[in-house]
Amino acid sequence: MQLDFRGKKVTVVGLARSGVAAARALAALGAEVTVTDRKPLDQLGPQLKALGSGFVKVAAGGHPDRIFRNADLVVLSPGVPKIAPLAEAQRRGVKVISELELGWLLSDSLFVGITGTNGKSTVTTLVGLMLERAGKQVLVAGNIGTALTDDPSGLRKKDWIVAEISSFQLEDIDAFRPRVAAVLNVTQDHLDRYHGMDEYAGAKARIFMNQKKDDVLVLNADDPLVRAMAGLARSQVVLFSRLKNIPDGICRQGDALLWKGERLISVDEIRIKGVHNIENAMAAAALSIAAGADNGAVAAVLREFPGLEHRLELVREKDGVTFINDSKGTNVGAVIKSVEGFTRPVILIAGGLDKGSDFSPLHGLFKEKVKLLVLIGKAAGAMEEALGSATETVVAKTLQEAVRLASTKAVSGDVVLLSPACASFDMFRDFEDRGKQFKDAVMKL
Repeated sequence: MQLDFRGKKVTVVGLARSGVAAARALAALGAEVTVTDRKPLDQLGPQLKALGSGFVKVAAGGHPDRIFRNADLVVLSPGVPKIAPLAEAQRRGVKVISELELGWLLSDSLFVGITGTNGKSTVTTLVGLMLERAGKQVLVAGNIGTALTDDPSGLRKKDWIVAEISSFQLEDIDAFRPRVAAVLNVTQDHLDRYHGMDEYAGAKARIFMNQKKDDVLVLNADDPLVRAMAGLARSQVVLFSRLKNIPDGICRQGDALLWKGERLISVDEIRIKGVHNIENAMAAAALSIAAGADNGAVAAVLREFPGLEHRLELVREKDGVTFINDSKGTNVGAVIKSVEGFTRPVILIAGGLDKGSDFSPLHGLFKEKVKLLVLIGKAAGAMEEALGSATETVVAKTLQEAVRLASTKAVSGDVVLLSPACASFDMFRDFEDRGKQFKDAVMKL
């Protein structure tokens, strides 16, 4: 769907990874590109270096009206707030799209689109591997780490683009149409941006708004908010369930995963462990089969895939204590799934930057499974108030102190788990930085 951007005035808002990629792609296509970011120039060194050539104008330290007023097109980075100049430009008829939509416009390939609160990166990676095992030409990109527009040539002449997609990216799509899509789950997250769960779920549901009757939508039958989306879909709905029998979809029955009633793989054969990863495996299988993978390719990848860094990653075992890095557990729902999977006593390190979450759903689970809760970051006070009565709770000033404290309290057979239920930006660059610092601290014990 390649468009002609030559001579078009395009404003790119936000100079994070996807904004830089979009600006570079548009400049290469002949557009007159201006990038804008609220940070001042002296805080944008790496981003400006990544922009490369001098064909992009930069407006830093705010968002001047003129670069919106004169634009033919505005491209938004994920999560950019709805600033006043942007709203005014839209009122005057300026087209505003997300970097996801731009990637779609630059591509001639079919898309698998994957969204949900938790599990997106794991499912996206699995689908990419399954389709490659089945002999397909695949690009894996999006919210998983490589912006869709990072290499526009890579978006062309592929069998499938497998894209991890956040709710932020979906807010400003127009024509984006994944032929195969999934909503994995919708649990509390980003409630500092959305006015409640219905609005958040509505943003996720945009992934299938342009699908047609021959397209496929994979939904989680165990999640009421997601299951209800089936009634809004024009596409073919395929359900997955860990708890129910789904004759026309994929489900767990006893010790096996069944695809349309036939055994696909034994649960014990799946290399990645935990109840959430059973759901991830089912979603990935349904998506991959819908995109043309055979059952053998799907099962082979599930037997081999070791999991992703920062997602229930085994760091080490020391004196009978197991240390697990789940830094990607940035919301309440993710922590529930992580802690549920352990049968051994858990010492949990949690906390960070609160995203408007209600921590009370963790209370009963922590009372049952968590022997010690070690809190860090800005959310420590709110979490202690909500969860302090569930189990022994202490507050640490740093992650390194939390690791040392957890280690001194742990005995053989315990699990020390970092699963924060919060964003990382109060103390770290991102969840990856937090996870790496946790691993460094553990290895120094």
